[in-house]
Amino acid sequence: MTQLSQLTLNQEPIYQVGAFVLFYGHRFPLGATLDAQGCNFSVFAGSAKNVELCLFDESEDELARFVLPCQYGAYHYGYIQGIKAGQLYGYRVYGEFHPELGQVVLPKKLLIDPYAKALNRPQVWNAQLYENEDGSMIAKSVVVDDQFDWQGVTKPTIPVRQSILYELHLKGFTKCHPSVPKALQGTYLGLCEPNVIRYLKSLGITTIQIQPIAAFMDESHLRDKGLTNYWGYNPIAFFAPEPRYSVDNAVEEFKTMVRELHRNGLEVILDVVFNHTAEGGKGGPIISFRGLANYCYYLFEQNGLQPDYELYANYSGCGNSFDVSQPIVLRVVTDCLRYWADVMQVDGFRFDLAVSVGRERTSFSPLNAFFKALEQDPILSQVKLIAEPWDIGPDGYQVGNFPYNWHECNDHYRDNIRAFWRGDEGQLGEFATRLMGSRDLFAAEFRSIHSSVNFICYHDGFTLQDLVSFEQRHNEANKEHNRDGHGHNLSANYGFEGLTQNPDINALRNRQKRNFIATLFISQGFPHFLAGDEFGRTQKGNNNAYCQDNEISWVDWNCCESDRDLVRFTQTMIHFRQRFELLNHLRLGDDSFPGNKTGMGAHGVRWYRPDGQLMTPRDWNNGLAKAIMVEYYGRYGCSEHLLVLFNASDKPLRFYLPDPGGQKGWYRWVDTQYEQVSDSEKMLSGKNTILIEHSMQLFENQSIGCVRPR
Repeated sequence: MTQLSQLTLNQEPIYQVGAFVLFYGHRFPLGATLDAQGCNFSVFAGSAKNVELCLFDESEDELARFVLPCQYGAYHYGYIQGIKAGQLYGYRVYGEFHPELGQVVLPKKLLIDPYAKALNRPQVWNAQLYENEDGSMIAKSVVVDDQFDWQGVTKPTIPVRQSILYELHLKGFTKCHPSVPKALQGTYLGLCEPNVIRYLKSLGITTIQIQPIAAFMDESHLRDKGLTNYWGYNPIAFFAPEPRYSVDNAVEEFKTMVRELHRNGLEVILDVVFNHTAEGGKGGPIISFRGLANYCYYLFEQNGLQPDYELYANYSGCGNSFDVSQPIVLRVVTDCLRYWADVMQVDGFRFDLAVSVGRERTSFSPLNAFFKALEQDPILSQVKLIAEPWDIGPDGYQVGNFPYNWHECNDHYRDNIRAFWRGDEGQLGEFATRLMGSRDLFAAEFRSIHSSVNFICYHDGFTLQDLVSFEQRHNEANKEHNRDGHGHNLSANYGFEGLTQNPDINALRNRQKRNFIATLFISQGFPHFLAGDEFGRTQKGNNNAYCQDNEISWVDWNCCESDRDLVRFTQTMIHFRQRFELLNHLRLGDDSFPGNKTGMGAHGVRWYRPDGQLMTPRDWNNGLAKAIMVEYYGRYGCSEHLLVLFNASDKPLRFYLPDPGGQKGWYRWVDTQYEQVSDSEKMLSGKNTILIEHSMQLFENQSIGCVRPR
């Protein structure tokens, strides 16, 4: 609770309704701010003449209305003595209705507070209820007490070089988990159940990226089809954790989840959506922002030099674009991020369609106000920031152009690694670039080697199992005639579309999964791994399961039990990455980013053809080449020495290994042709080795000191 009441209650009361007494309040902070005597309410409401605060009981029956007595510019505010935590409320705004001027003020519409820290129930679209003037469709904002017993648990603060990002859907990850009590499956509390945490830690995960948990609303077209927005990328209350994932109190349960994950050394990254809201475009519902300050919160197309307020810019593909270049919108977004990072204790954010927050009106700039605001903020400058570096607006593709302290999802990495292992021609040179941190996109003099978020699979696309099982998407369940979702998947089915009992096809598919996993965890950058890919989770070929709140999307933990070998392989590769500095923080002499300056470079890399000769420019330009060998070695106090061999061709190849020096030579830790990790391990006494088709091997120089990974 804050200390507002002492100043407020020195005033004379304005009037009283039942147990509630109205006083003049304070303009800041925005939202509902509770103290020992009551609550201060402040809202930005554009050109509204009056703003009415409506109070409700637990059954959503209206208790009282108060016109907020103070106005300073577009801010309306007041203080109500007698308010306690859990009080339900909403706003009605009085003013002009001129859509052509961007004003859509309708007092008959009850509005959600943009700063609401909780909603009393999920916000569900209902066209019939929306027309009622009683506000029955609208979820009520809830006054929240921010106090919570963190029990001395603090943030883990894991260095990026040691971070393993694991993306999951909060509901889908535990909805079918056999060790989670039925009442907690698919909830905040389910994710922090001891057996769930134990599994994540055993895998080697350090950082959990959770798909959106801010309160959202299903689109009307999905409701009409009997579907839902399962992913949650349609927000309506940025500060409020989604009630669907709670048992009783979403705020308390979310904090409990974070505390228990932190207690076990696991970070929490939230996937946040500030590029649009659930109010949609022209003709969309008036639920919150639109009814308060439509012309401020949203971006509009231009009609000459003037905005056309009846034509919403749609850089998100969802009907509208949130205009973060507006001062009030910038305040909402930064206040929201600060709230989640400070009060709710999350460790960072992944920004959906992040180019939208980097725009000054229509143009993207890495020096825009939003980026500057985060850089100077004492809280937000310390968290992990991840961009999905594109949207569908003008110049919407900005991979590599975000500020130095951001990490960016790298679709170049995804596409090349998929194409290389599929056996496509002309991929070898780029493959080496992607393996070394994509320095063509993230220049060494400006960006850390960890700038690239490397991923093979993401929530929006094929799972790893489906990547090696389907050549075409199969999204019929989405009821869009299989026209939605990405069409360029760079996938392969290896002879049969979908799941099969053919042992030869399955052996190749399993080997390719191991190739993808191994490549991801030896690549320089920030590794992102999709939940369930470590045991072959399938979505039956659906590569856009955003509306599938069912077995298509929920993690099937039976697969985990049936594919323990792949789980163990994933564990091994994660542990290798975290053990070797050569794999998690390569520092080369020509890497001039200030955080990496090491004189002549602590590490070196050499590239070889399979015949053991160093690669030449001609070799790099050979479009038919599909095999390569890379040697990593330490210098100036770093004694690590590794060798990795890749064969993406469709035939076995003999590789001639470089001289390791010393008395013992190369020890093979990983060979992706084997299902069992232990079958890979072998001391190589000879000078060459054979890689079967579509496989890779990883060696350590045992002369320097070979230690079994955990």
